[in-house]
Amino acid sequence: MCDQEYFDDDRRKFEALGQVTRRQFGGIVAAGIAMSLPAVANAVTVTDGDVTITTPDGQCDAYFVHPSTGDAAGVLIWPDIFGLRAAFRQMGKRLAESGYSVLVVNPFYRTKKAPTAAEHADFNDPATRKALMDLRNTLSQTTATTDAKAFIAWLDGQASVDTKRKVGTTGYCMGGPLVFATAAASPARVGAAATFHGGGLVTDKPDSPHLLIPKMKAHFLIAIAENDDTQEPDAKNVLRESFAKAKLPAEIEVYKGTLHGWCPPDSKVYNAEQAEKAWSRMMALFKTALK
Repeated sequence: MCDQEYFDDDRRKFEALGQVTRRQFGGIVAAGIAMSLPAVANAVTVTDGDVTITTPDGQCDAYFVHPSTGDAAGVLIWPDIFGLRAAFRQMGKRLAESGYSVLVVNPFYRTKKAPTAAEHADFNDPATRKALMDLRNTLSQTTATTDAKAFIAWLDGQASVDTKRKVGTTGYCMGGPLVFATAAASPARVGAAATFHGGGLVTDKPDSPHLLIPKMKAHFLIAIAENDDTQEPDAKNVLRESFAKAKLPAEIEVYKGTLHGWCPPDSKVYNAEQAEKAWSRMMALFKTALK
């Protein structure tokens, strides 16, 4: 997941390049430089707004955006540790403009409504780091399973969602394990899943996300940051072997020159070229798997 070792590794690389100080790095990771995503070619008109979803554990605040007319395949997005915010609304809207009904959730709703992190949150500040990690630690495979079932059921109840098509799910950083839990919790509904710089997908614990693969039926895209691969070089091989054994298609790639957190456009380590490559691979996956 998005934890201290990943952020410290990214910070050291930037300090070595003389681009940012220790204090500056923590302050700009979450929402440093707002960047506009490329416009969608032939974008459809969309309708969006905030929604509340009832789960067995409470009321989840979320953002829902979908084509203004007709119905489309549903997609559930799990944000990173900084939570539901403008950057993820932007990404959700972009996906909806490509023809999907998109739900972006606040994974920390049990504890706090979005925004769950301050703008320009400084992960290197001890109090901020503790607050973010405390939020992350409220989540588990159990909560992810409960939430995933509730969120997918909610999507299936919307007129803008075509329930004849499979559901997709994506997750960033700590959202990676939540994607695995979602695909395992609703195998009959989830047809495509994608993780971007997901952390903790392979561990030595009995609840390691990769052990859920035999329960899944989804086709996967796993986009790995280069420095994450440096820290866990065997993880990609375990994933490839696990998906092959389960006979599930999985595109697993290390994206050259990327640092943990490189996909959201508000991250200082945002890599536009590689983020677009990952986005295009996700769109290709959805086109073939969400039938």
